[in-house]
Amino acid sequence: MIERIYILENVDPVVFYGVNNVNLQLLRTLFPKLRIVARGSVVKVIGDAEESESFLNKVREIEKYCEEYFAMSEDIIIDIVKGKAPPTVRQENLIIYGMNGKPIIARTANQQLFVRLFEENDLTFVTGPAGSGKTYTAIALAVRALKSRAVRKIILSRPAVEAGEKLGFLPGDMKDKIDPYLQPLYDALEDMIPLVKLKEYVESKVISIAPLAFMRGRTLSDAIVVLDEAQNTTIPQIKMFLTRLGMNAKMIVTGDVTQVDLSPSQTSGLVHAMRLLGKIPGIACIEFGREDIVRHKLVQRIVEAYEKEANNKKVGK
Repeated sequence: MIERIYILENVDPVVFYGVNNVNLQLLRTLFPKLRIVARGSVVKVIGDAEESESFLNKVREIEKYCEEYFAMSEDIIIDIVKGKAPPTVRQENLIIYGMNGKPIIARTANQQLFVRLFEENDLTFVTGPAGSGKTYTAIALAVRALKSRAVRKIILSRPAVEAGEKLGFLPGDMKDKIDPYLQPLYDALEDMIPLVKLKEYVESKVISIAPLAFMRGRTLSDAIVVLDEAQNTTIPQIKMFLTRLGMNAKMIVTGDVTQVDLSPSQTSGLVHAMRLLGKIPGIACIEFGREDIVRHKLVQRIVEAYEKEANNKKVGK
């Protein structure tokens, strides 16, 4: 009789064990000669050496499946333990699987082009209206790179333009003041990474989410770096950000040039950078349109209405 310990490193224990530990109970049934005890991420198995080794090998396979699909079921466990390949449904234009096995895919032609341009270039500018999937697709690509171990870090940033005027009046420390402004980035991550694992990543700085000002002086290497809402950067700010790019790193810069919150006297750094850098090899630019909007159908109509009003003003109607 020997005792072996296995640590679940890449999955949420709640997903792995199942509701009310149903998956764990199934493993105990499938390996009746072993005593299996689990607490948090630690799985302890006591029993015959050969049987224990077989159990741990199967647990590794189950964990790998769970890590990729963020989902687990009794049927999958039985297939893996019996040596069968578990059924998989491959989605066309799949980026990654999100929580509960939800496929996150590039839905529109421009989103699919974005995925391809990201793979071919180290810096990708993406502009388009609200709801067109710019930020969500960018973060999905970053999470995919992290999961595949192509990079060691994800760094997400936003220029805190609106918040910058009001931070002193908000309660709490600097993190408390800034976090509400960065919440859309957290929301996307929570769709793709289990909360326990996401908290661990944030605490260990594997995933960093910070205002643009926090990027000064850093060299961002071995990472996917995403700058969101970049239309609200000034020219010096975006220059500072872009020159942080280090070795084995890729940048994605997203924004909506119709929603610039800078003062009228300031030029959007995003507009300037795309005009200045757009033809440099290794840099790609893509513009999403209202046909890429994947939110509620009313969002597309709202965007169209504002575009129509802006066009009418231009022609003096």
